[in-house]
Amino acid sequence: MADRSPLTYQARYGWDRRTAGTVAFAAVFTAVLLLPGVPLLGRLLGLPLFGLGGLFMAYTALSRKVAFRVDETGVLLGGSPARYRATTNHVPWADITGVVLWSQTVGGASLPYVGLARRKGAPPLFGDGPTARAVVGAFVPVSADVVMASRAAQGWRLDRERLAAAVAHFAPGVPVNEHAAQGGSGEPAPM
Repeated sequence: MADRSPLTYQARYGWDRRTAGTVAFAAVFTAVLLLPGVPLLGRLLGLPLFGLGGLFMAYTALSRKVAFRVDETGVLLGGSPARYRATTNHVPWADITGVVLWSQTVGGASLPYVGLARRKGAPPLFGDGPTARAVVGAFVPVSADVVMASRAAQGWRLDRERLAAAVAHFAPGVPVNEHAAQGGSGEPAPM
């Protein structure tokens, strides 16, 4: 679908520093595993993990599929490039009550996310179920409802200013909030 407005915000999967570094690391580690003297068990475990994992990340970057879009119809949460149609969700503006920018810290690294607060009774999205909600509830700083309607900004670049401008243009009553860092009030702060 072509952009209908210059204010449409769209991000595609592609090469970013983290993806390029991970693919490079996987390629080097795969090459090391192919050197003579590497134990067979190391090859059996490492080649699928690093070789196929690196190839999948390269495929994701090269796919250039839409990872996230804000336009006049609502918000498109792009899915996994391997199962793009099955895992992509479109959320119409009528179902959205807010946009939440949050991050998940794992092992000292922070991964930004864009999530949607949705109205009660909105239809479930792909991956939303009791098991998923129970698991994420203990590990993330936002509500399970927001997590189920979130996408990690991994393999694509999040431009917060353009995102906020697009939301303000297409849905003036929908706030864009930055989730407070740990130690804060826990309430999203307006951008």
